[in-house]
Amino acid sequence: MFGIEILGMGSYTPTLCVTNDDMAKIVETNDEWITTRTGIRARHLTNGEPTWKMGAEAAKEAVKNAGIDVKDIGLIIDTTITNDFLTPSVACVIQNELGASNAAAYDLNAACSGFVYGVDAAKRYLQTDPDMKYVLVVANETLSKITDYTDRSTCVLFGDGAAAAVIGRSEKLFTSYIGADGTGARFLYSKAHKIRHPFRTAEDEIDTGDFSAGTEYLIQDGKEVYKFATKALPTAAQKAAGKIGLDINTIDWFIPHQANIRIIETAAKNLGVSMDKFIVNISNHGNTSSASIPIALSEAIADGTVKHGDRICLVGFGAGLTLGAIIMDY
Repeated sequence: MFGIEILGMGSYTPTLCVTNDDMAKIVETNDEWITTRTGIRARHLTNGEPTWKMGAEAAKEAVKNAGIDVKDIGLIIDTTITNDFLTPSVACVIQNELGASNAAAYDLNAACSGFVYGVDAAKRYLQTDPDMKYVLVVANETLSKITDYTDRSTCVLFGDGAAAAVIGRSEKLFTSYIGADGTGARFLYSKAHKIRHPFRTAEDEIDTGDFSAGTEYLIQDGKEVYKFATKALPTAAQKAAGKIGLDINTIDWFIPHQANIRIIETAAKNLGVSMDKFIVNISNHGNTSSASIPIALSEAIADGTVKHGDRICLVGFGAGLTLGAIIMDY
């Protein structure tokens, strides 16, 4: 069996911590309302650190923990949806910061499923390119840039942060599933720059379709996202396990996308798995999009919860709509 292993992880959490009580000072809400509906008590927001900087700090820690030479990294995949630039890619900026001069670099956008997609891609590169030694997957998000802090229904949900993983070849167990349902793209989105060239004659946006609302801030249909998420998490995990006939009960830890505690609890119930097997850190981070799964995993490894030999399932869903799961032995 061709598999991969996580050789080292790192994470970066901004020091600026915004509690629910802090949020109540800017919008009509309170700690009880937020906590009971989402499981979030606080979130960390950048105090000026750009997306690339948070990712670079997490990547440096991951490389250090892996004990590898950065010159042996053959590819850097960055999964951000909140790049500091339209171009270049964050991955290229991080390559320079690390001094990983032999690495190819690109960004991958699968929203909150991004880290799962990135690790899946890393496995495929390592499997098909014998000259590639390591792949670095970085997930770094500054959701505060695209959050409307006058919208009480969404601004309490999101945080900033980063995590990274060094991936290498292994004979350990590995299986994955990634998927998407583009019919739900309109349920969660943020617009990019408008068409502003000087030769344009039409005043209105042309063919905006289902994306007519909103500006650069996140637009979310919470009910539709919830319906998708509670099905997507168990579906992705079951499909990944089904590929190799794996009993899902042999998984020691599930590390889900940290969007909402109710989503995680419902997904666990639908899977028939105890919440005791789910690693949850949403209380202190909120939803950090593609960074949420690796931040949770990095913290669980650092505090000794996840140990070598444990079987883990990384499972997520996100805008697109996307879904994915990876089952592997740590």
